[in-house]
Amino acid sequence: MIVVTGATGNIGRPLTLALAEAGEQVTAVSRHAAAVPDGVRHVVADLAEPAGLRPALAGAKSLFLLLSGDLHATGANPADIIGEAAASGVRRVVLLSTLGVVTRPFGTTRVAMRALEDTVRESGLEWAILRPGGFASNALWWAESVRAQQVVAAPFGDVGVPIIDPADIAAVAAACLLDDRHTGGVYELTGPEVITPRQQAEAIAAALGSPVRFHELTRDEAKAAMAQNMPAELADDTLDILGSPSPAELRVSPDVQQVLGRAPHTFADWAARNVAAFR
Repeated sequence: MIVVTGATGNIGRPLTLALAEAGEQVTAVSRHAAAVPDGVRHVVADLAEPAGLRPALAGAKSLFLLLSGDLHATGANPADIIGEAAASGVRRVVLLSTLGVVTRPFGTTRVAMRALEDTVRESGLEWAILRPGGFASNALWWAESVRAQQVVAAPFGDVGVPIIDPADIAAVAAACLLDDRHTGGVYELTGPEVITPRQQAEAIAAALGSPVRFHELTRDEAKAAMAQNMPAELADDTLDILGSPSPAELRVSPDVQQVLGRAPHTFADWAARNVAAFR
C-alpha cells in the first residue's frame, strides 16, 4: 500500500493515478471528500493532526508527503507525520521539499523545510527528496481573470524562472516510490527553459487561440492576493524568488531527464493540456 497525501491536488492527482495504473494499492489522503480513481481507497485526514493519519497509514509500505499550506506556517511541526509513519510500519518516504532550501536557505519557510528534510534522513526509513522550483500550475491563479477579462495579472512580468509541470513532479515521485534505485536521491526539478509571466500569458493565448493581455502587479498587490491562499511568510519567500532569481534558481536541472529518461514538459505543453480552465 502506498499513501499519497495531497492526493486531490496538481501533483497528488496524477501521482495517485499513475500508481493505480501501475497496479499498486493506493490510499489517497485529502482534507475533504473527493473523487479518486477506481480501486483507490480514500481517507479524509488533516495533516495538521498527524494522529488522524493512522487509519490511512495502517498497512502502508510507502508515503508520499506533500505538506498542506498551514504546515508551512511558523509553529507547525510536520516532523510528527514522519514519526506516525515510522510507528505505523511505513518503510519509505518521498518528501516534496522545495528548491529554496538550497537557493534561499535562510528564509523562514526554507529553514523549516530543511529541518523536515533532516528528520526524514534521520528517520531510519528509506527516503527520497524532491526539490521542485516554481509550478506551471500556479498559472491557474489567472484562470478567472482570463475567462472574464482575457487578462493575466502578475508581478515581475519580464523576470523568468524554469517552472515545472506538476505532472513531471508526479512522474518523478512515482519512480521514487516504486524503484529502489532512487533511495537516498535528492532531485532538483525544473522545466526545460526559463519563462517569464508575460511569456506564460502568450502561451495561454496560443492554447486558447485568442488574445490575452498582460497586466503587471506591484509586489504588494501580488502579496495581498497570494496571502489569501498561503501563509504570508511563504508568499514573501516566493515573491523574493520570482522578483530576483539567483543563478541557481535560473539553472535548468537535468534531474527530470535523469529519472524519467525524457525531457520535462514545457509550459506550452502544460497550457495546452489545461486550456479548459481558461475558457
